[in-house]
Amino acid sequence: MVQTPSKSTVEELKKTSVQETLLTPRFYTTDFDAVANMDISAQEEELQAMLAEMKADYNRHHFVRDEEFEQSWEHIDGETRVAFIDFLERSCTSEFSGFLLFKELSRRLKDRNPILAEIFHVMARDEARHAGFLNKAMSDFKISLDLGTLTKTRTYTFFKPEWIIYAVYLSEKIGYWRYITIFRHLEKHPEHQFYPLFRMFESWCQDENRHGDIFKALLRSQSKMWKHWTGRLWARFFLLTVFVTHSLTVDERSDFYESIGLDPREFDREVIRQTNDTSARAFPEILDVDHPEFFDRIYRCSERNLKIKAIAESSAPKIAKFFRKVPLMLGIGWDMLRLYLLKPIDAEAIRQTVR
Repeated sequence: MVQTPSKSTVEELKKTSVQETLLTPRFYTTDFDAVANMDISAQEEELQAMLAEMKADYNRHHFVRDEEFEQSWEHIDGETRVAFIDFLERSCTSEFSGFLLFKELSRRLKDRNPILAEIFHVMARDEARHAGFLNKAMSDFKISLDLGTLTKTRTYTFFKPEWIIYAVYLSEKIGYWRYITIFRHLEKHPEHQFYPLFRMFESWCQDENRHGDIFKALLRSQSKMWKHWTGRLWARFFLLTVFVTHSLTVDERSDFYESIGLDPREFDREVIRQTNDTSARAFPEILDVDHPEFFDRIYRCSERNLKIKAIAESSAPKIAKFFRKVPLMLGIGWDMLRLYLLKPIDAEAIRQTVR
């Protein structure tokens, strides 16, 4: 948990590391040669249109710190302050992770796949803007991330290009529904809008939505990812892992959502349902989130995760912690397997029927 330094310490604490847990946003790398050699001809016209829209950069004037930011935020204290700083830190890390991946893709593809290189360049621009704005918001609370040091010290996880496409598509779309749901809630309940960043979530989520649409086009350009049986299995796998991760994160960060007047689990269910429905436009299969077992099993996973976290933070010996965690981890694995095996919804068949 992020602790706010007192006024007697340095004016601003510069964090050079982020504690890595199962739910901490990861930094990714991939097979850049494979991405460069991707045949995107089936979706090239759509990608060109989205590139033109992103180059216009309609949001360039929306991320400006106006006079409302220029004040002391010492009145936001206690659990609300700690929970909000934690939200900002995780969000900044996630956006910066996207920036690093897209920047490297743009650099590596520049001379080999100019269209994708330019697309990743403008996406990196957006992610950098978001990360910078979030880090500046953190500095209002006397803390910030040293992003340069973070770049060099964090562990990078390798994902195949197909996994990157599935994962980033879902990350951007679930990000859209998370931000727009918070924005619409605070529009109706302005008494909970304790910091001006929330006003910008509508513009913010439009960037997320456009990024998701780009990865949808990339996915649909690769027929194996939606026509082949392996594509169906991977689609379900990434939907499930992203949804379970979201639920566990919301439960861990419940103080933040309560501080802005949201019921954490109602918020979680709404975001997951909307993301699942949206994914039917890209994925060959989606999950049956209305199945009576779906959220029951997810929240059992979340409750076990909170117990694992409490064990990790206890003063018990390491070996004792390990043996106390094992049955909880096995329980999470079992529930995720049962969720994975629930009969999915054939999104491809629905699209064919609509046509």
